Amino acid sequence: MAGLFITMEGGEGVGKSTQIVRLAVKLRAVRGDQVLVTREPGGTPGAEAIRGLMLQAGHDFAPLTDTLLVYAARAEHARMLRAALQAGRTVLCDRFFDSTLAYQGYGLGVDRGLIASLRDQIGLEPDLTLILDAPPAITEARRAARLAARPMDDRYERFDAEFAARVAAGFRAIAAAEPGRCALIDARGATEQVAGLIERVLAERLSLSC
Repeated sequence: MAGLFITMEGGEGVGKSTQIVRLAVKLRAVRGDQVLVTREPGGTPGAEAIRGLMLQAGHDFAPLTDTLLVYAARAEHARMLRAALQAGRTVLCDRFFDSTLAYQGYGLGVDRGLIASLRDQIGLEPDLTLILDAPPAITEARRAARLAARPMDDRYERFDAEFAARVAAGFRAIAAAEPGRCALIDARGATEQVAGLIERVLAERLSLSC
């Protein structure tokens, strides 16, 4: 496809959403409205409706149900992603299929072969995946500060430290398994330090300056 597809991944508290917003501002200064920022689950009206169902604190879906809901939302979202990429746009996506493998596969124990087959059905691969990683002491402190500032309305935020550790290990395994696509970013530092690491990877991997 003519465009660039960049995904940003990581567990809770790594600063992923902060960094994708910052990166979008930088890229838009160079590329204007050719930069599209989106997220998963979500990104289109149908996918956002599924997101709302998934994240409600009152639901307790079986892990397989969770996985199928994620991919139902992704199938809807992928149509918009393909159109944007075919139009030559640079797409920044907050989470994509690696989150499903990390959260539902490594975190909840859903069969990873099944998740891989669902990934194949979508048939859309990022050009670059930035996986942010930080130690539990840092991510837990950030998560606690975030939860203190607003109600806990996302049921994933209620999972315990052991679940978070499995997810983080899953993301590191994904980065090791696909080094050509994935870059593991040390997210321990201040916002500007982490942003500098991300910009360096973009320049080295995609010859993309921002």
